[in-house]
Amino acid sequence: MIDNWEIILRLGYAAFLGACVGLEREFHGRPAGLRTYLILCLGSALLMVISENIYYLVHARVPHIAMSFDPSRIAAQAITGIGFLGAGVIIRYKDTIRGLTTAACVWAVAAVGLTVGAGFYLFGTVVTILIICSLLGLKALERRLRKDWYQEVEVVTEDRPGIISRIQEVLEKHNFHVVNIGLKRDLTQQEVTASFSMVHRTVRPDRTVLEEIFDLEGIKRLEIE
Repeated sequence: MIDNWEIILRLGYAAFLGACVGLEREFHGRPAGLRTYLILCLGSALLMVISENIYYLVHARVPHIAMSFDPSRIAAQAITGIGFLGAGVIIRYKDTIRGLTTAACVWAVAAVGLTVGAGFYLFGTVVTILIICSLLGLKALERRLRKDWYQEVEVVTEDRPGIISRIQEVLEKHNFHVVNIGLKRDLTQQEVTASFSMVHRTVRPDRTVLEEIFDLEGIKRLEIE
């Protein structure tokens, strides 16, 4: 059975590592901050300690009964439960998804807690350092990378022959690659709503592109999502 002071050391160190990651998240105004990560890592470490000690506790009370025991079962259920907690911080608005990094951190910090709770201090420390370095260092690298941006432009126009092709030509001329076009016709108003799904290296079409589309004959309304 693990010594009481060893248990206290494991729990205290797990709380410290959770707080280190939580401070970085707190500074950046994330929904899960210092207290969340500290409690999460501490709770995971406690579950791991219980997993290791429960066999000795039961065996001490009923030593005459033969038992087979899986010390990883409680810890495994902890990871499953953390999955639900991580799902709660993921937010989807239209085509934008936020909170994936926070959810990944929640899951990783729980794993750190289990690791320290099992007595692997070095591994828990190394993983914590790697988590913090990835949060701080890779963010700057991501900003420098040239990424594809997906954008959708909705255009309401009069129902005229060739108008959709002319709009697509304007977008393609400015290096916006149109990957899909959705059409919806309103026969009573004699108008067409066209949704252009595009890929480009910039965040969104600039004013010049939008003005060029709007100057086409028959354009009524233009909206960017």
